[in-house]
Amino acid sequence: MESSSTPTVASVDRSTQLKAFDDTKTGVKGLVDAGIAEIPAIFRAHPVTLTSPKPPSSSPGSSQFTIPTIDLKGGGTDAITRRNLAEKIGDAAEKWGFFQVINHGIPLDVLERMKEGVRGFHEQDTQVKKGFYSRDPASKMVYSSNFDLFSSPAANWRDTLGCYTAPDPPTSDDLPAVCGEIMIEYSKEVMKLGKLLFELLSEALGLNSNHLKDMDCTNSLLLLGHYYPPCPQPDLTLGITKHSDNSFLTLLLQDHIGGLQVLHEQYWVDVSPVPGALVVNVGDLLQLITNDKFISVEHRVLANGAGPRISVACFFSSYLMANPRVYGPIKELLSEQNLPKYRDTTITEYSKFYRSKGFDGNSGLLYLKI
Repeated sequence: MESSSTPTVASVDRSTQLKAFDDTKTGVKGLVDAGIAEIPAIFRAHPVTLTSPKPPSSSPGSSQFTIPTIDLKGGGTDAITRRNLAEKIGDAAEKWGFFQVINHGIPLDVLERMKEGVRGFHEQDTQVKKGFYSRDPASKMVYSSNFDLFSSPAANWRDTLGCYTAPDPPTSDDLPAVCGEIMIEYSKEVMKLGKLLFELLSEALGLNSNHLKDMDCTNSLLLLGHYYPPCPQPDLTLGITKHSDNSFLTLLLQDHIGGLQVLHEQYWVDVSPVPGALVVNVGDLLQLITNDKFISVEHRVLANGAGPRISVACFFSSYLMANPRVYGPIKELLSEQNLPKYRDTTITEYSKFYRSKGFDGNSGLLYLKI
């Protein structure tokens, strides 16, 4: 009899530990500040999720296992440059679902101040920080640790602050003094860059430049500032578990530490930091509307002992807002040879499903497959 009750005891124990951790309102950084030498059980990932098949060491200079870096040249002023750019971006979105962009137009000092703002928030006085702690997605600004803390198989080694900066930007009063101003400034720059990328992606699909923008792909922007404290046992947990993004497109600013990996041809490929670059990746919603032409690829972040690692992810998606618009594969891309692979959905419906499943290692798009 005893064995049948054991899982219940374990799960009760786990939920008690999760609640105790959440109640501290100091996140993973609080654990590190307390000087722990071993990570708590709630963070220990299943060994299967920690495996790292590395790509075969390809010949020097081979780009087979290096995500593409694309020089945006400010968007391309002449028709030929523009066409080349659209081709390169379309190719990367199709084969990798990930690429880095340089000469993207966002000033270097804005990138640096944004990273410093996120670091400043997470490293400020604990009492000030606690005032922003919340699990209510409707809050103007949310600081918490692990959005799926209570639903995921294992907690991740990171803390996050976040807010929607479009369509209704918060005022500086809604945001932390240490980083509010730069969050708003950086978001405006990301929105400009995002609009250019959606134009190029539309052109890559053979559609009118404004096609994706006219589908409201650029209407909403969610900014998340992640802080990955140094981990005493980085081989036992992850910074972020394997997942794909619930967005149309994600733009990521990462610091020099690294740890981001993309699953490509069943191998984990490092997305090495390129100074001044931004990482761009296709989200589930873009894969859905392009009917699998562009791919939303699974990725993860390793925990590290060097930290803290700082990254800022901006998601083009109305993920947490009511949005009645229905999305399905773009009609212009469909044919007898290319029938729709997904049923129609609303972002609200998909987001609800995505949040309830948490980062369980499976693509949410399976839920919408026809």
